[in-house]
Amino acid sequence: MAAGGSGNGLYDHLYTRFFANRERHQGYDFQHAPGGSAAPQSVTFAQKLRWWTWDRWQRRKRIMAERDRLQQDIINIRKAPKPGSPS
Repeated sequence: MAAGGSGNGLYDHLYTRFFANRERHQGYDFQHAPGGSAAPQSVTFAQKLRWWTWDRWQRRKRIMAERDRLQQDIINIRKAPKPGSPS
């Protein structure tokens, strides 16, 4: 593609841009990709996790419950009626 090609490939425009800028290029473009519209969810605990922590099973249970809740929220989005449609 550097010397020229048919120009009908799916990523030809990206390769063309890369080869045009390769002398002054530093790093990868995807390293500077914008984040999402919201920060990822996380579960917080009152105490730091240590290797001797006795409540690991409680922590794991809480993390799995949060995961299940978020998955259920996603499933409920599909089930929710669309605005303006008859119920």
